[in-house]
Amino acid sequence: MVDPASTLPRRRARPTFNGWVAFAFAIACLATLPVLTIIVTAMADTGTLWSHIIAEILPKAARTTLTLLIGTGILVTIIGTGTAWLVTAYDFRGRAILEWALLLPLAVPTYIMAYAYMDILSPLGAIQGIIRDMLGYTSPRQFRLPDIRAMWGAIMLFGFVLYPYVYLTTRMMFLTQAASLVEVSRTLGATRAGVFWRVALPLARPAIAVGVSLALMEALNDVGASQFLGVRTLTASVYTTWIVRTDLPGAAQIAVAMLLFVVTLVMLERLARRRQRFAAGAQRARAMAPHRLGGIRAAVAFTLGFLPILIGFVGPFAYLAIAAFRRIEFAGISPYIVRAAVNTVSVSLIATGLVLLLGFIVAYANRTSPNIRTAGFVRLSTLGYAVPGTVLAIGILIPVAAFDRFIDQSARQWLGFSTGLLIMGSGGALVYAYTARFLAIASGGIEAGLSRIPASYDHAARTLGHGRSASAFRVHLPLSRTALTAAGLLVFVDCMKELPATLLLRPLNFESLATLLYGEAARGTYEDAALAALIIVLIGMLPVFLLARTGSRHATEKVSGLSRAQQ
Repeated sequence: MVDPASTLPRRRARPTFNGWVAFAFAIACLATLPVLTIIVTAMADTGTLWSHIIAEILPKAARTTLTLLIGTGILVTIIGTGTAWLVTAYDFRGRAILEWALLLPLAVPTYIMAYAYMDILSPLGAIQGIIRDMLGYTSPRQFRLPDIRAMWGAIMLFGFVLYPYVYLTTRMMFLTQAASLVEVSRTLGATRAGVFWRVALPLARPAIAVGVSLALMEALNDVGASQFLGVRTLTASVYTTWIVRTDLPGAAQIAVAMLLFVVTLVMLERLARRRQRFAAGAQRARAMAPHRLGGIRAAVAFTLGFLPILIGFVGPFAYLAIAAFRRIEFAGISPYIVRAAVNTVSVSLIATGLVLLLGFIVAYANRTSPNIRTAGFVRLSTLGYAVPGTVLAIGILIPVAAFDRFIDQSARQWLGFSTGLLIMGSGGALVYAYTARFLAIASGGIEAGLSRIPASYDHAARTLGHGRSASAFRVHLPLSRTALTAAGLLVFVDCMKELPATLLLRPLNFESLATLLYGEAARGTYEDAALAALIIVLIGMLPVFLLARTGSRHATEKVSGLSRAQQ
């Protein structure tokens, strides 16, 4: 007997509303707003200004930026790949120390590196003084090293502070390469050098491309080191055009040129990774065993591995510690330092909390609704990391200032009083900049943490009557606590180190440790800034120790999050 209900036409099930995806869409809109604002502002009619920028500013700044990026890319590739292979393929005394110590330059921002070495290598500094004493000279007029305030100095400093990005990604690839490939190469008569050049290096090429692109993004974002070293990059040109010449449309037009640089870097990185599936095919295979070194070879290997640490961390850290101790011994701790530290920690904590909240929303939306639309929202929400801080600051300033004016006019009209710069004056724009810039780190780390939670947990929660939100707060949030903690630490430290956006969006009479350091160094009062720089470096060491303690897991999360911003 036929059931009459079975003959009725079936209605297509309507898709249920997913509030997490709606929030992810709103976050994506807020993240892309600065970029859209920059493009619209740059298209405004500025008369002959654009022709002047094209003829006088852009060619020189573009050549300088391109030279800096090429030099930095070559240096970070050599140092990062070389050290990664050294500690992976060889076993020697001190190797265990080098494995985590090679990450230490990540704790030193580029502007602190430049600030320290400008004083260390100055004609009246200790290094040149020792060299003159050894050579029998008594005056800088008789002998002096080349001035570090030049392109070669910028390339060297950027290379020795940014190589850990390449070291992290490349070492992870070397660790997952199959031992069978190395063994087959050896049986076919390949030397150890031949194994590196003909087997390991081609397989690790996509990982190297990821690390180099991240390092170049950091170099392009820098404004402090470029200003200190007299290298007029596109970023420095944006800052000068906006602050010194008070020309916001001109700065926006230069910022568009910077965005083209970023797009070019992203396209080159993706082109280099077009065969990544081939390179990652050996991840389930047995890892290769390191070759044991002894005697003079072990000493040479340790020296080569320690040299980047010496230049990229030990040198500037020792200088900062000595200068800060002398400053405290002579004049104590300045109240300006205390106030700047409180400002930095306060704003960074607020931004970190907001970034973790939004990052969890974006990552969980992608988990509950894995489709092309949600994946697009995720990529748009992480766009900020691929945009330099100066460019992001311009894109945030214009809409936030317009919103401030709207609130002020509405308050005057309806309430009879002025609110002033409510968002700009309270630091809200700065928090917005931090959130948009570092959301990629949080969402990438949290998404990696959520991926470890089996899908069966979601099904079990549904059978117990829990919806998406209840499952998020009662199941996924507690289980992803470790990923949230790691992501929060990384975001907090990056907020503390951020200089370009802080310089341009900070409220009046607001100093962070980074801006205090920048101002003191610009005035040449290096002793007063040493303590601020030392505090930044000490706090910046926290995620480095986290990476060293937990292996490459959290490093993988951060790199994957940053890479997602480029895809």
